[in-house]
Amino acid sequence: MPQTVLLTGGAGYIGSHTYVALAEAGYRPVILDSFVNARDDVPERLARLTGAPVSCHRADIRDATALHRVFAAERIDAVIHFAALKSVGESVARPLDYTETNIGGLMTLLRVMGEAGLHRLVFSSSATVYGAPQTLPIPETAPVGHTNPYGFTKLTCEQILQQLAASDPRWCFGILRYFNPAGAHHSALLGEDPRDTPNNLMPYLARVATGELPALQVFGDDYDTPDGTGLRDYIHVEDLARGHVLSLGALLEQGAGHLVNLGTGQGYSVLEVLRAYSRACGRDLPHVIAPRRPGDVAACYADPSRAADFLGFRACRTLDEMCASSWAWISAART
Repeated sequence: MPQTVLLTGGAGYIGSHTYVALAEAGYRPVILDSFVNARDDVPERLARLTGAPVSCHRADIRDATALHRVFAAERIDAVIHFAALKSVGESVARPLDYTETNIGGLMTLLRVMGEAGLHRLVFSSSATVYGAPQTLPIPETAPVGHTNPYGFTKLTCEQILQQLAASDPRWCFGILRYFNPAGAHHSALLGEDPRDTPNNLMPYLARVATGELPALQVFGDDYDTPDGTGLRDYIHVEDLARGHVLSLGALLEQGAGHLVNLGTGQGYSVLEVLRAYSRACGRDLPHVIAPRRPGDVAACYADPSRAADFLGFRACRTLDEMCASSWAWISAART
């Protein structure tokens, strides 16, 4: 009998790719999602990709009654927790919403899990917990902090999990600090397509490539980097999904809690990503230089060695593969 894994936010960008990776690895994934930021047709797309019906529960992570119903209906062995609000800029304008959803949602989930006798959870965290990095590449031992409400919520959630594990040995957590997820599933059936103007570089470039946006705004070209634009660690979403499968395996098979970076260890500049996306779509994409954004840092990329040592995880897909898969997805989605 395959082990059942509840994916909160499982219809979202990273959650949906992880659903496929789990199914391919022999697990039975189950989705819980409010669909506030997810496409309604994702379950149907997942069924096409996996060749099996999708068990999907439409519910809010903050709704304890709904969570109890899901746990009663499904024999769940572990949880991967994606459900959260995730826009840095939006978090500055809506800090209470981010606190209620990201921190309050985790608290509700943990209480329901504990009442169900379930104590294994993989947590979707973020490199934003490093604040302005003091060393590069960034190891997990680097100082942590936050420069915006979104980062505050992710760091607070990490600390809640660490305190809970220290208080009760039954609890075991895999905390995954993502760097910059990018790209789409190789089938072009899943990808990132935000409802509003994208906050992240690659989906923004996709809208420029389709003509929906006039040009890429490059926020600052005077950083202390090779071409003056910010460096970030982009990781293909399918590599990231595989990292969740490995993290889950460590929890279920070894009972081994862990906190690891999921990144490539390679920094790409905004202009490098722009050129790569131009290659993917077959034309030079326009850009304009804009002033730096408050809170942006010059460079941020991972030291991924702990994930390699502990989980056997290594990202293998290139920037060109990320851009090509993104363009294939957005092209298919627009036809």
